Amino acid sequence: MANGKAFNGSRNPTKLSGNAIAFAFLWVTSLLFGRTTHTAEASKRDDSYEPTRPKNVVQLPKIRKELSRVHRTAWRERAAARILYLEQQADRERCRTVEVQSEQRQREKTLEGVARHLEEAGHAICARRRPFSGAAALERTWANLRAADVMLLGLCSEEDLISRSTDVLSYVEQHLGPGNPLRVRAEAVAGRMEVGRLQPGDRGLLVLALSAAYDALDAEVRRVRSLSVILRIATFFVLLGAAGLAAWGWFSPHSLNLCFIPKGELNAACPSGEVPKRPPAVPSHYARHTDVLVTEAAGLAGAALTVIASLRRIQGTSTPYMLPLSAALLKFPTGALTAFIGVLLIRGAFIPGLSDLDSSAQIMAWAVIFGAAQHLVTRFVDARARETLSDVGRAPTDPEPSSPETEPVPAQTGKGATHDM
Repeated sequence: MANGKAFNGSRNPTKLSGNAIAFAFLWVTSLLFGRTTHTAEASKRDDSYEPTRPKNVVQLPKIRKELSRVHRTAWRERAAARILYLEQQADRERCRTVEVQSEQRQREKTLEGVARHLEEAGHAICARRRPFSGAAALERTWANLRAADVMLLGLCSEEDLISRSTDVLSYVEQHLGPGNPLRVRAEAVAGRMEVGRLQPGDRGLLVLALSAAYDALDAEVRRVRSLSVILRIATFFVLLGAAGLAAWGWFSPHSLNLCFIPKGELNAACPSGEVPKRPPAVPSHYARHTDVLVTEAAGLAGAALTVIASLRRIQGTSTPYMLPLSAALLKFPTGALTAFIGVLLIRGAFIPGLSDLDSSAQIMAWAVIFGAAQHLVTRFVDARARETLSDVGRAPTDPEPSSPETEPVPAQTGKGATHDM
C-alpha cells in the first residue's frame, strides 16, 4: 500500500499539467528562435540583387533589404541563373576593345544598356511579391533578359557569331513562319556561315531575326496568359453563381424546390433526405435548407471524377502560366451548377420518363451524373487550352496558295454579271 500511495503521488495531475505547459513553452520558444536565426542568416545570403560588374557601369539604386524575399519560385531561380550567365558574357565582351574610338564608345554604351537590362531583371526577381503581381514580374524579367541577349549578339566576335548562328536559326525556325522574310534571309545567312563566309550585313540581320523570334515567343506566351486569366475569371463567376444558388436555397428553400412526391410511397424524396408525407401533398412544403447545397456537392463529386479521368491526357508545359490547372478548376463549379440544373429539369418534368424520383439516393445519383456531364461543355475549353499550349514554340504555318484549277468559279447570272454570295 505504501508503494501504491507513493506511486499515485508521483502522478499528480497538477505537476503533469505544469510540466506539459513548460515543455510546450520551451518547444515554441525554440521554434521561434530557430526560425528567427535562419531568417537572419538567409537574409544575409539572399540580399538584394547585387550585380557582379565593374564600377564604371551605370548602377541603379539597391533594393532595400525589407523588400527582398528569402524564398524564390522556380522561374525566379532560372532567371537568376540566366542573369549570371549574361553578366559573364557581358564581362567577356568588356575585355574586348576595338581600335576605332567611335566604335569603342558605341560598345561601351551598348554594354551599359546591357547592364541596365540585367539590373532591371535582377530587381524584378528580388522585389517583394504582392498578390496578382507574379505575371508582371515574370514579363519584366524575361523581356529584359531577352533584350540583353539580343544586344550581346550585336557585340560578339565573328567567331562567336558563327557559332551562335545555329542557335539563332533554331529560335527563328521555332517562332517565325516559313514565309517570313527574316526567316528566309536568316536561313541564307546561316548557310553562308557554315562555309565561313560572312558579309557585312549578316550580323545586323541575325540580330533582327533573333529579336523578331523573341517577340513572337512573347506573343505566344501572352496568349497563354490571356486564356489562363479568362478561365480563372470564368471560374470565379461560375463559383459565385453556384454559391449564390446555395445561399438562395438556404434562405428560401421553398422557391428552389427539388423534392419529389412519388406515387404509392409514404415519404417525399428530397436531396437531403426523405420526409414523411403530410397533407396537403405539395412538394415545396417538404423542401429543406440544405437541398441545393447537397445537390451541388454531389455535382462537385461527379466533376471530380471527370477531372481525375482527364489527368491521363494531361501534359506538362514549359510555359510559366498553369493553363491546364485553370481549365481543370473550371470543371468543379460547373459540375455543381449542372447538377442543380439537371435535377431542376427533372423536377420540372422536362425530361420524359424522369418526372418522379423515388428516393433521395436516386436524386443524388442523378446529381452526380449531371455533375460529370459538365464535361460535354468544358471539353471545348480543354481543346482550346491544348491548342494554345501546342502553339507555343511552333512556327505559324502559312496558308497554301490555291491553284487556279481549284479556285471556285463565281456564279454568273444574265450577261456576265457576277454576284458575291
